[in-house]
Amino acid sequence: MTVEPIREAYSFVCLHCGHAWEGSYEIQHSIDANGTPRADYYVRGVKQPSPLTQNSCRICHRTTIRVLRPGRVASARPVLD
Repeated sequence: MTVEPIREAYSFVCLHCGHAWEGSYEIQHSIDANGTPRADYYVRGVKQPSPLTQNSCRICHRTTIRVLRPGRVASARPVLD
């Protein structure tokens, strides 16, 4: 069984270097042959790993990422003195 895809956006911030970015995904929910629900993430039609479980910073490549509501990038940036 496959459900109509949905669009979802997330904001991300690296807890190591402070880099923040946003991503928009098309998510296809389905049930596999064993009856297990699954979600497949796509960007411009290309399947991607889940940004919620397999994400890394584009600057320092660390995986200590915090996921925020969309539109939160500006508030996630560190304040510099």
